[in-house]
Amino acid sequence: MTLTAADPAFAVHAALDRLAADMPALGIAVSGGGDSVALMHMAADWARGRRIMVATVDHGLRADSAAEARGVARAARALGLAHATLLWQRDTEAGNLMANARDARLRLLAGWARRNGLSAVLLGHTADDQAETLLMRLARGSGIDGLASMAEWRDAFGIRWLRPMLGVGRQTLRDWLEVRAIPWIDDPSNDSDDFERIRVRKTIGAAGLDIAALARAARHIGEARDALAHYAAHAARDVVVRNGSLILPRRPFVEAPPEIRRRLIVAACRWITGADYPPRRNTVLHALGAIATSQRVTLDGALIDPAGDRIRLFRETAAALRAPDVHSGVWDNRWIISGLKPGQRVAALGTGEVARVKWRLAGLARDEAAATPAIWDGDRLVAAPLVRATAPYDVRPLRSIADFRRLVMAH
Repeated sequence: MTLTAADPAFAVHAALDRLAADMPALGIAVSGGGDSVALMHMAADWARGRRIMVATVDHGLRADSAAEARGVARAARALGLAHATLLWQRDTEAGNLMANARDARLRLLAGWARRNGLSAVLLGHTADDQAETLLMRLARGSGIDGLASMAEWRDAFGIRWLRPMLGVGRQTLRDWLEVRAIPWIDDPSNDSDDFERIRVRKTIGAAGLDIAALARAARHIGEARDALAHYAAHAARDVVVRNGSLILPRRPFVEAPPEIRRRLIVAACRWITGADYPPRRNTVLHALGAIATSQRVTLDGALIDPAGDRIRLFRETAAALRAPDVHSGVWDNRWIISGLKPGQRVAALGTGEVARVKWRLAGLARDEAAATPAIWDGDRLVAAPLVRATAPYDVRPLRSIADFRRLVMAH
């Protein structure tokens, strides 16, 4: 069937062509609400031989959630799509329930996508989500990254996320579903003033604000954000990666505007730690103040050492010591380890053992060496491969200079 430009599926298909044309297998996160149900139907029509799978995360926060997941499964099967329900095993962690649920959803979906060899996962965010997010973050005094529009794609939790419906409004999608007699679920929490987003949504309606105009403003801010990211990438052109650490030339760093310095330090910290989210703004500003006065400072598990004409960033020893031991694979979300013998484990070298190895010969600082991976047999140190190469152990960094440059440009 040929779509017309007036059909919202036309815009969604065009976005999918732009974002996922070369992807043979995609996942769709479907809650059962109108946005994600519309996305599932539109993506199924667009697929043209691609493998499409659907997943629903059951947070267990409402009594009807399991039944709703079963309803999505039936709808997916009717379209010929495989479906999985992912259960959130909620613990008693404190904090923001909705934020915890959001992160749990993304982690569950990312694991599902990797297990099934999916190139990316589609999310059902719309122009309304853009507008609501802009106002929520404006009220919090967010910087340009927070005020910028949601990106059409981003990488997080080890998977790519695509948002092909950002140019379409929520009501338009519901009208599209109604014309086709496609049912969806209205979550009762969408009427609850307990949640900030719902309060903002009602405010937009009561004030008669134009969703499209707000979303357009968010896109304009996003264009400014992208320009800053390109400036930051230029300022980082001479960054050096060595032994899992980053070295920033100091002169271009200090000559850059404050926002560019902030972006570089955030990207460098995330590169060191592998964190999915940037450090809090106040902690970043504190670190920038320390750098300006040539003081060493820690930032979310990274140690920043400004000395001479360079700024070195490496793993904080205390953070490395907290990393769980492994017997193979990835350690500390930073190193790929192989060659261990049965019973051996990987843990940080530590400050107690660093004096026994010739860390200076490896070109490492003492604290830097203490945070490197070491091979242990019980409590006995077997090898410190980054300090001195030792067969058969192979230690390779999980991230490269290309990953740092991607973080500089990250949305």
